[in-house]
Amino acid sequence: MTKTKLQLIFLFSIFIVFQCFSLGKSSHFELEDNSWLNDEDDEVNMVQSQQNSRNRCDFSVGKWVYDQSYPLYDSSCPYLSTAVTCQKNGRPDSDYEKWRWKPNSCSIPRFDALKFLGKMRRKRIMLVGDSIMRNQWESLVCLVQGVVPTGRKRVTYNGPSMAFHAMDFETSIEFSWAPLLVELNKGAEKKRILHLDLIEENAKYWRGVDVLVFDSAHWWTHSDKSSSWDYYMEGHSLYTNMNPMVAYQKGLTTWAKWVDLNLDPRKTRVIFRSMSPRHNRENGWRCYNQKQPLAYFSHQHVPEPLLVLQGVLRKMRFPVYLQDITTMSAFRRDGHPSVYRRAMGQEERQHPRDFSSDCSHWCLPGVPDSWNEILSALL
Repeated sequence: MTKTKLQLIFLFSIFIVFQCFSLGKSSHFELEDNSWLNDEDDEVNMVQSQQNSRNRCDFSVGKWVYDQSYPLYDSSCPYLSTAVTCQKNGRPDSDYEKWRWKPNSCSIPRFDALKFLGKMRRKRIMLVGDSIMRNQWESLVCLVQGVVPTGRKRVTYNGPSMAFHAMDFETSIEFSWAPLLVELNKGAEKKRILHLDLIEENAKYWRGVDVLVFDSAHWWTHSDKSSSWDYYMEGHSLYTNMNPMVAYQKGLTTWAKWVDLNLDPRKTRVIFRSMSPRHNRENGWRCYNQKQPLAYFSHQHVPEPLLVLQGVLRKMRFPVYLQDITTMSAFRRDGHPSVYRRAMGQEERQHPRDFSSDCSHWCLPGVPDSWNEILSALL
């Protein structure tokens, strides 16, 4: 073998050894670079990873765990509506405030108000929907407001929207009333018309927001006696009757088209929260005097609105995260205001069945706090 060939082989061997060393060193630094992640952060990242991730945490499957360190605030929070301050209104038990949701395959970080405000510095988060979304907004504001000095927080109003401002963080936590997402307007003879293909009157308030959280289901499922419209309208066609789930699918599709056409996923996060379950059977008395979560379901039921929602989201180009709180909340028949939706005197408490019972909304502190702990983890 010639001297030149030997030199070439020697140089090639050195090159291979150098490459192996470099790759090994690179892998070592990559591992060190990620080692600052603690378990909770890693679990949150699993949720935000691609759909094909085998380790992705499913927040919707788990159990309620009794925890004496809860709640994270009390019913004296000044931003709570009277209808959800069940302790103030005379509810005699308080264990419903002490349950936290524990997913089977991961843990949810305890809500940290300063950390949340740090993540949302110079940002707007808006919750859009019905009175149960207002329920969730009040929960989120109460989870946060305790760390904000009195003179550095305020609430402002703009049309159907309201906003809590943490001024030192330049953060706003907003709620926008749009229970059907699409437009509900007055027509001739004051008839109420639900426009299945119009949305801009509501959507104009959603522009420029960094994080949008939507919900819409309950108003679509109201019976004929309690529905909020007289006619459906699509294009120039007027309808007196339509399958509610067909109408819901049309309304959601209008919302989905607006999101696809008007929002940039590099600038805006969009989350759609699934429907909150009602325990309204027995004429609204299903939740009265309930003091414990259900231990299990005799049969698993997926509500039809959730199936419709999943179908619409699958067809979207914009990456919307579906926050499924339906099953976890269905365990909590103990968490509703029932008759304690208003202040009750001693005399009235002797005859509670003389009053109406609310098994749709949630006492605060309570179940929506867990929805917001998940929301914080997602962000």
